Amino acid sequence: MKFEIFKSEKSDKFYFRLKAKNGQIILSSQGYASKTSAKNGAESVMKNAEDDSRFERKEAANGKFHFNLLAANKQIIGSSQMYASKASMENGIKSVQTNAPGATIEDLTVAS
Repeated sequence: MKFEIFKSEKSDKFYFRLKAKNGQIILSSQGYASKTSAKNGAESVMKNAEDDSRFERKEAANGKFHFNLLAANKQIIGSSQMYASKASMENGIKSVQTNAPGATIEDLTVAS
């Protein structure tokens, strides 16, 4: 697994995403004003991922499931995709818990 840090051309903000070995995005961040802040967000995921109490499990109005990973201050660090079942969402959480702490960080932005 790896974190990718990238910059959005539309919003001019930096983001991170946690990708599985198969390339699927498991967790995505909010927009950050700086690349350093996005990197710090990815590092916060690494620190908080093993604590199950930091995962906020949610069911959407359409019956699909998703989760947020929260920091100690209860702010959202990252959000998942939508899952068709609760079991699939739990597998996504387990994947983050198992793999995020040892993931690498890859900077996809062009050095300025």
